[in-house]
Amino acid sequence: MLNDRQLRQLLDSLTSAVLVLDENLSLCYLNNAAEDLLAASSTRVKGSMLEEVVRESPAAYEAMREALRKNEKYTVRRASWRLNNLETRTVDYSVSPVPEFSVLLVEVQPMDRLLRIAREDALLNAQETTRNLVRGMAHEVKNPLGGIRGAAQLLQRELPDPALDEYTQIIIEEVDRLRNLVDRLLGPRQPVVLQPVNVHEVLERVAQLLDAECIGELQIRRDYDPSIPDVPADSEQLIQALLNIARNAMQAIDESIGLSSGEMVLRTRIQRQFTIGRRNCPLVCRIEIEDNGPGIPEEIRERIFFPMISGRAEGSGLGLSISQNIINQHKGLIKCDSQPGRSIFQIYLPLTTELANTGA
Repeated sequence: MLNDRQLRQLLDSLTSAVLVLDENLSLCYLNNAAEDLLAASSTRVKGSMLEEVVRESPAAYEAMREALRKNEKYTVRRASWRLNNLETRTVDYSVSPVPEFSVLLVEVQPMDRLLRIAREDALLNAQETTRNLVRGMAHEVKNPLGGIRGAAQLLQRELPDPALDEYTQIIIEEVDRLRNLVDRLLGPRQPVVLQPVNVHEVLERVAQLLDAECIGELQIRRDYDPSIPDVPADSEQLIQALLNIARNAMQAIDESIGLSSGEMVLRTRIQRQFTIGRRNCPLVCRIEIEDNGPGIPEEIRERIFFPMISGRAEGSGLGLSISQNIINQHKGLIKCDSQPGRSIFQIYLPLTTELANTGA
């Protein structure tokens, strides 16, 4: 027979969050998973009313009281719990009355991670489909461009009047412009070569380039975590990916509030147990590029990493697509949170100790 201490150890070993509530919906017990979910220690919240720890609709609390009175079990899907730290959790939970002790047993399964994985999978699949379509079209466009350019050069040599060279030169220059656009659509030609890279040196290079472009008008703040080890990355391509994001932000600031009123923050942090796609990474480096620009229009927020999608009239719509392609080659992830007056791009790069040590 298990004693109380052994029973608690057993419940603490569960990955599902378990709450025990009395007839007044006061918290009698939380296991370790519940403490993590609610971002609160059992010592601090024990004895508190559930509604003081989790914000949900009054009907939800009444349903729990009714379940205890009638001794009926039930399950709620996709409930939204607002915590005291103002974070929101999407959860499934099952309520089971235990009439012998006049308590409710609430088993909670957080769904945020699963929902995020599903959203990211759907988005990445859609982006990959679009990217393959664009690459196929780009190759079809690029093939005849060489012939057009060659024909224009031959025609230029045969023209009797040198004054007509202007027209063939226009053809050649426009072909070159289209070829450069196609090359950008196709993305980086070389695969990434991963080497141990100091991510702060990469960010300093990005800041240096931005500072030169805006002649020091834009305020760029640093918020670095100096404990971050070297990241397995291709330095040049990582600079390009981050520069595309930061340059977009700088241009949006310039067109809205002006560079002198703008601010950009370059931030780094370590994050543990993060899921990229369906891979669990024990340790990742999180790079954030935050700005106080106008934000990304709501109607294109879900599509900003697609080729040819831009929130700016003068934008090509290729920079973010190229950045995502580079980060994907690093087995990383880009996320964006944008609202008027504040946008944050988060780049997650796996920290693989073996790779960083060997330079493989």
